[in-house]
Amino acid sequence: MKKITLLLIVLLGVTHFILPSRCEEDAKDDSAEDIGEEDDDDEDDDDDDDADDTEVKEENGVLVLTDENFDTFIEGKDTVLVEFYAPWCGHCKQFAPEYEKIAQTLKENDPPIPVAKVDATKANALGSRFEVSGYPTIKILKKGEPVDYEGDRSERAIVERVKEVAQPDWKPPPEATLVLTKDNFDDVVNNADIILVEFYAPWCGHCKSLAPEYEKAAKELRNRTPPIPLAKVDATAESDLTTRFGVSGYPTLKIFRKGKAFDYNGPREKFGIVDYMSDQAGPPSKQVQTLKQVQELVRDGDDSVIVGVFSSEEDAAYEIYQEACNSLREDYRFMHTFNNEVAKFLKASPGQAVMLQPEKFRSKYEPASHSLTIKDSTPASEVQEFFKKHILPLVGHRKQSNDVKRYTTRPLVVVYYGVDFSFDYRVATQFWRSKVLEVAKDFPEYTFAIADEEDYADELKSLGLSESGEEVNVGILGEEGKKYAMEPEEFDSDVFRSFVMAFKKGKLKPIVKSQPIPKSNKGPVKVVVGKTFDDIVMDTKKDVLIEFYAPWCGHCKKLEPDYTALGKKYKNEKNLVIAKMDASANDVPHDSYKVEGFPTIYFAPSSNKQNPVKFEGGKRDVEELSKFVEKHATKLSQQKDEL
Repeated sequence: MKKITLLLIVLLGVTHFILPSRCEEDAKDDSAEDIGEEDDDDEDDDDDDDADDTEVKEENGVLVLTDENFDTFIEGKDTVLVEFYAPWCGHCKQFAPEYEKIAQTLKENDPPIPVAKVDATKANALGSRFEVSGYPTIKILKKGEPVDYEGDRSERAIVERVKEVAQPDWKPPPEATLVLTKDNFDDVVNNADIILVEFYAPWCGHCKSLAPEYEKAAKELRNRTPPIPLAKVDATAESDLTTRFGVSGYPTLKIFRKGKAFDYNGPREKFGIVDYMSDQAGPPSKQVQTLKQVQELVRDGDDSVIVGVFSSEEDAAYEIYQEACNSLREDYRFMHTFNNEVAKFLKASPGQAVMLQPEKFRSKYEPASHSLTIKDSTPASEVQEFFKKHILPLVGHRKQSNDVKRYTTRPLVVVYYGVDFSFDYRVATQFWRSKVLEVAKDFPEYTFAIADEEDYADELKSLGLSESGEEVNVGILGEEGKKYAMEPEEFDSDVFRSFVMAFKKGKLKPIVKSQPIPKSNKGPVKVVVGKTFDDIVMDTKKDVLIEFYAPWCGHCKKLEPDYTALGKKYKNEKNLVIAKMDASANDVPHDSYKVEGFPTIYFAPSSNKQNPVKFEGGKRDVEELSKFVEKHATKLSQQKDEL
């Protein structure tokens, strides 16, 4: 028994040494097999690399198109359904199973209709070509021409629409947007109660982006009752119309009412255009039915109350009033009434327009209301001037919501503190405002306003007053973008008056945000900062091309090598300066050089510095910028062709 036990122990020991050895050999063999498979995969990858880029693959019944194979595949096909998608798009992922069903259904059609998809994040050329701006975007290609699909993203709706387009006799419906030329412009525009006209250039990128939204809005508005027509003018082909209406950039949109042009300041997408134009089609003035409506505005309002008093809609003065209101309808709230009780409250007779300031803005230094009698011979422009003259109180409340509409006039004297007209803080707000009124009455040539210091924290910072420690601060926004700050000290009417008087006498120095002046500025592109803007850009002895950029701007970074090359190209031109300025770190001290985006490029001719020419529309490269420079240069040497 002991011998048997000993034998078993020996056998187990031998097995212990054999098995690990076998597992290691298997691992080696498996590893060798894995390496072989990897080599095979590499060979397969090489084969794939050698494959034709135009080959069309299929995923779950949907064909995969790319920049390389798209045109080859589409060529000769009557109808193709294409989805432009992004792999990360949630809506695209949700739509994918439905789209695969559509592919199967249309594959069984007689004849079959191909269903394809394009990864627009990779196929950049196709995304740009078909103006894809959102995902998923579905288009039906009919003989290679895109037909937008705007219906439900359901199998039934899409299949039904594709089959409709696939019919041999199907033709795209005519554009809802009217095409105007010099031959039909006046006939169409003069006879329209209201019409929106786009002046565009075929090469303009912004125009191309607007086109589909504009057409969608045109379709929607033509079905309105009454319809509102939308039209377009190729400004490059209709130069007479372009000049006549002062079109200087693209796209320019204008509203016409019986031939009279008004600027369009609304949105540029379908729903925004539809809402804006629907509102514009209504009367510019709302009828006041009861006295209570006017009383509430006078008691609680924030803006001047404007009411026209008339005997009826047939009153000639009423027509003149409405015409005057049309031009200002976006910036003013107009009302009119035929109610005797309202007329009595306003102390007005039929044929008069009345303007009242809300109670909180009234003072002993100005009348509570102003009135204008509108006669049959009164031009609408005179009524408009009346509105503009009396819209502001002596000292109003400047806010972010009314800044652009009410406080663009310069010089503007602003007093900053904790402005709050609510019940608990009204007394304190009016206390400081009363001190401003005492000074404002003596300087009618300037506009005065109070502003909440929190609303204008950035402006206070630009004036160097954000850390003043004073309860009340004062700044003056002057002409040409110049700014002036009152030295921080306890605010009272005498100190304030002295500051305004010093400004009037030209004794104040403007505040200019500026980076340090460069110690060396000998490069091909001159660096301009706030403190050197006048010396370099406004130098009347030289033409200057100035680029306003921001260091973080991708478009600016892309432009930099071309702009540097441009500087080198003209480095021997003694009377031409190629310059740049970081507009995020420096003030632009002249309003003529408005910077609303980056990069912004202006050419400042030596003979007309106050009216620089903005570069827009062209490609920002050496060739196009050179053409721009040479077109507007006044002091370029005769050897420009050799540059």
